[in-house]
Formats: sequence, C-alpha cells, structure tokens
Amino acid sequence: MTDHREPLEHPDSWVDAARNYMTQSVHALLQRGLGIDRSWLDPSDPRDATVVLADTRALVWDEVTGWRIGRFGSGAQGVRTALEGAVHLGGGPLPPPAELARRVARGTAGPRREYRSYADSDGFDEVLRRY
Repeated sequence: MTDHREPLEHPDSWVDAARNYMTQSVHALLQRGLGIDRSWLDPSDPRDATVVLADTRALVWDEVTGWRIGRFGSGAQGVRTALEGAVHLGGGPLPPPAELARRVARGTAGPRREYRSYADSDGFDEVLRRY
C-alpha cells in the first residue's frame, strides 16, 4: 500500500527515475520525526521534487543543486515550487536519505552550489536508479 506522503508515479519516465530516491528520503524524514504532508516529482530540465512538511516549510530537490529548505510559498505537480528564505543543505546533488534527514534535523546549511548540469552524461542516472 502506498503512503499518501510518497510521490506518485510520474508519467515521464526520466522524471520518474527519481521516485525511489524521493520515497526513501520521505521515509528517512519521517523516521527523524518530521511530519510530511505530501510530496511530488516535477518538472524537468532540471528534474526536481518537493516534500511539503506538516509545518509551513518544504524541501525542494533538484539534480543540479541538491536539497534546499524554506517556507513553502507555492507549488504543485507541474509547477516549480517557490520557497521563501530558502537555505541549501549541502551534501551534493544526491545525499543519502539518512544524511538528508540528519541535515534537516540539525539545521545544516551550505552555500548554493551547482554540482552538475542536468544535461551531463556523468553516471548520475545510474546512481539515481540504484535507489
């Protein structure tokens, strides 16, 4: 049975390749005691995903800059999420879900960094698919 807080399958298989990673990230956040309201995958170029927390915050991931957290401004599947006061969490473009949860719980912040381009052929998709 699918948890309503997990991202649903995306019709674009390239975007959907991030679903297992996002699902594991949602589970890691829940295990850290963070309340999750909902999450989704979308859009692409770069691929991104949103995890809306039960409070006023949300996490946004994209394959270029990794994770950031801020106050949820707006967003929905098919529309890029707007965060207010966003802070990047560091850890690369694909930190392990448990590490992401630790960074959120500790309030870790890092500078915005572009780790890669979404157009790169650098093995990122193979790593993403391992989740």
